Amino acid sequence: MTRLQDVENALRRTPAHSLPEGLEEALRTSLPAVSDVRLLLADYHLNALVPLDGRDEQTSVRMHGTPMGRAFVSRSTTFSPVRSRAGDRARCEVCVPVTARGERLGVLAVTTDDPASDSLMSDLAEIAEITGCALKVAWNHTDRYERARRLRRLTLAAEIQWQLLPGHGCAGEEFSLAGHLEPAYSIGGDNFDWSTERDHLALTVTNGSGTGIQAALLTSLTVGALRNARRSGADVTEQAALASDMVNARYNGTEFTETLMLRVNLADGVVSAVDAGSPHILLMRGGTAMPVELDHQMPLGMFGDTRYQVQQFKIESGDRLIIVSDGLYTAPASAGGAFGTNALQQAAKRTRGMDAAEVPLAIIGELLEHLGERDLADDAVAVCLDWHQPAIDSASSAHPR
Repeated sequence: MTRLQDVENALRRTPAHSLPEGLEEALRTSLPAVSDVRLLLADYHLNALVPLDGRDEQTSVRMHGTPMGRAFVSRSTTFSPVRSRAGDRARCEVCVPVTARGERLGVLAVTTDDPASDSLMSDLAEIAEITGCALKVAWNHTDRYERARRLRRLTLAAEIQWQLLPGHGCAGEEFSLAGHLEPAYSIGGDNFDWSTERDHLALTVTNGSGTGIQAALLTSLTVGALRNARRSGADVTEQAALASDMVNARYNGTEFTETLMLRVNLADGVVSAVDAGSPHILLMRGGTAMPVELDHQMPLGMFGDTRYQVQQFKIESGDRLIIVSDGLYTAPASAGGAFGTNALQQAAKRTRGMDAAEVPLAIIGELLEHLGERDLADDAVAVCLDWHQPAIDSASSAHPR
């Protein structure tokens, strides 16, 4: 415990831009068995890890097929031997996922002369979590970590959109939640947002219209209006109405956003929904995947003084909700029709054994593989919600129609 406190205290004293160096110094001082330390962050695509050691920041590590990548994807510690000269003591590289409240940020990789020590492995796991929380606090005080994550330059629209997103994931006792947005470096108007409270989870997915800066500004106004209403204590219908009025006042109905708003009661799994447009929901229960059919209401901002009605359905422990924007659902399928009419449900079924954090990327990955050389015609958002909380009265749980 003293070693952990020493590392945590050292990170608190370290300037925001120097956390990797402060962490390395603290580990070498507190853990003598550690001989090398590397902190790596996941890039925007989540297919590479970028080191922050200052020596080779432009040299990324592939996510797939590497010990560091396996640690990130599985959220578990990996071990691999380190080649050494004859007569040297055997060493091992230990890769530990760096997370913050369920969100995967990167990997802590250390080389140790004592790979068999259970206490060292336990300490490294705790230190990785401490590091994740320290990174989240430091993130807004420096550009170093944002700059490292991008393997190429973002468009201005993408810059605006990424600043709106709450992160790649979060988790609580009752749920695991993750989202992904493509194309990562040149996105337009699609967005997802969430907020966790003592008694509920708020989740929105927005399918913004248009492209480029105009789409990003429209989505920014919509998300800002929804957050403002939510933080003022408004329920989902009031949030939709207030945001719709703000968008209509600005654009007079020439621009609008199609948005799905969900409020999940953490006590019993009752979902209150307002479907103001096109995002689609799939419910996975057991081995089946079925659409949650809600009544589509007017997109936000299309008309002034629009009022919305709430609809409800209930999820049970073990259920998975997958929410996608139109850029994914209506992408053209090679056999005709749209990707979402059949291929999306099959892709969702293939993710059943995956951790929630991997599902959005896996589904979008299947779409990209399906498109082959073709580029996405529209932004694509995928969000996965795994529900762990048993319903209070399972006999009364209602299936969505």
